[in-house]
Amino acid sequence: MRQYIRRSLQVKLTVMILLSTTIPLFLLGAFSFFTSARISEEKTKQTGMDALSRIQTNVRFITQEVEDMSIFLTGDKDVQQYMSGFDYDSPERERILTLTTNLIQSKAYISNISIYSINKTIPLHTQNIYFSNLSKVIEDWNISGKKWTTLYLANSTNGPEYTFSFLRAVKSTNNFEPLGFICISINVKELSGYFDKPNFGVGEGDLLLLDTQGIVMSGNRKDWLSRHWEELFPGSEPAAWEKIHGTFTYGRDDNKQTVLYQRIPDMNWTLVGLVPYELYTEEYRYIWLLTGSAVSLAAVLTFGLNLFFIRHVTKPLKVLRRLLVRIDPNEPIPLYQFESPDEVGQLVGSYNQLGEHIKRLKERLVKMESRKKEADIRALQAQINPHFLYNTLSSVHWIALISNEHRIAEMVGALSDFLRFSLNKGNDYCSVGQEILHVKNYAVIQSIRFPNTFDLEFDIDHRIEDLPMLKLLLQPLVENAMIHGMQKAKRRGTIYVSAVKEERGIRFSVLDDGVGMPQSVLDKLIADTQQSMDQQPSVPFGSYGLRNVNERLLLHYGPSAELAIESQEDLGTRVSFIIPVKENRHENYDRR
Repeated sequence: MRQYIRRSLQVKLTVMILLSTTIPLFLLGAFSFFTSARISEEKTKQTGMDALSRIQTNVRFITQEVEDMSIFLTGDKDVQQYMSGFDYDSPERERILTLTTNLIQSKAYISNISIYSINKTIPLHTQNIYFSNLSKVIEDWNISGKKWTTLYLANSTNGPEYTFSFLRAVKSTNNFEPLGFICISINVKELSGYFDKPNFGVGEGDLLLLDTQGIVMSGNRKDWLSRHWEELFPGSEPAAWEKIHGTFTYGRDDNKQTVLYQRIPDMNWTLVGLVPYELYTEEYRYIWLLTGSAVSLAAVLTFGLNLFFIRHVTKPLKVLRRLLVRIDPNEPIPLYQFESPDEVGQLVGSYNQLGEHIKRLKERLVKMESRKKEADIRALQAQINPHFLYNTLSSVHWIALISNEHRIAEMVGALSDFLRFSLNKGNDYCSVGQEILHVKNYAVIQSIRFPNTFDLEFDIDHRIEDLPMLKLLLQPLVENAMIHGMQKAKRRGTIYVSAVKEERGIRFSVLDDGVGMPQSVLDKLIADTQQSMDQQPSVPFGSYGLRNVNERLLLHYGPSAELAIESQEDLGTRVSFIIPVKENRHENYDRR
């Protein structure tokens, strides 16, 4: 037993505190618990209901301000003129954006104001909206009155966030014809500020706002947003709560808690407070008035004992803290020689290991910075005046044409286009059509260098030629097929390049009827392709280009775009991959 206590700091402190506090405080604790349990529960319920009433007032104030704001906007002459016309870039557009921006800045709980006009295909947003699930929560877009939506996900300049909106129909002030509707979105994060610290008498608990369907719209628990109450608390469906406000107990044993609820009039929203049962025993202030003298005496007795023991136990911790405070970032972390089998000794050992680890990280960082500077210099050298190279190749091209050297002219022209596309002004993306043209230019150069070696055939879905993709993905695959498939076959072969649109995305394939490879070599090639570019390849079988393509696919599109390699000896090899379809060229194509 003594050896066990020596090895555990937690046991040491527990035993010491129990020995110094249990005896003098046991009788007082038993007396205060049974007396305060009932009183604290009732007090907490009343305090919680008062807190719900205050928060309900704030929510009603916010919703009323939003509705008043929508009425103001529907009658604004610029809004009326903008929604009546068909020109998206009408003069009223900038004035409306200025007006709505000022409104948003004056009301922190409003995240966005949108105007949906039946005369325009594109809504007018105060903030840029990249993605919104508003259409999934609006059953009928022909809004005739006003309504609040349920919670939905939207992605704007502030990033992805949950929101809910107030919708009000707009009619012409001249002929009362419907013009569309105004959508005012609530900043759920800002609204949650009213729920962060619910005062339920015990200082802790959870507070939620439920919509008409029982979905969590806001609260101090961000992980509960958009989840149904029945999913979180089975067996307590909000529809079964008949009263306007009330309390009930949910759960049992350690999970038992008091549920306080209060409906918001006219909106059928519900404010719900959750108070864990074990927190009731923490509110014993009035007990301390009765037992103050006894507790003071006990405190004096325990203070001396605890002070002596805790000083003994925490002495090495103080030394360790002093060393940490005095650490110089430019100097190695000083070591602390302290041997003990308990948690403090383990902590000191970890501190010493951390010092060694930081030292190694500093050395590694210096090396990485050096390598990075070298790479930057090489990249800078590669980009020096590319127009000089283009102009020189153009001159060679025309000289060859004048001299009737058409094969040389064709090869130089293809090489010029090949290099121009490779640099591409530093852009990482191109259209599918440009990528295919780049492969064709490469094939022209190689067909002149190695005549009668291969034929190149294409099967491209014309619907995808304008869609964007990461550049320089197909040319390394075609090069690999030509070098390792065609040239080793010692006969004329064919390389097939296809690009088709499937349900998962765009599938690209490069197939050759060359020598192929045995299964053992194929397995090694696949394993090597999946290694990072900073690792040494296990086999040199043309794997560098495939590894480079595979790593770029994984970095930009994720694991679903990984290369698939198939091969049979003497029959040929197929390399394929799938990338997602991106319709909008202004999207951020990289994986998140």
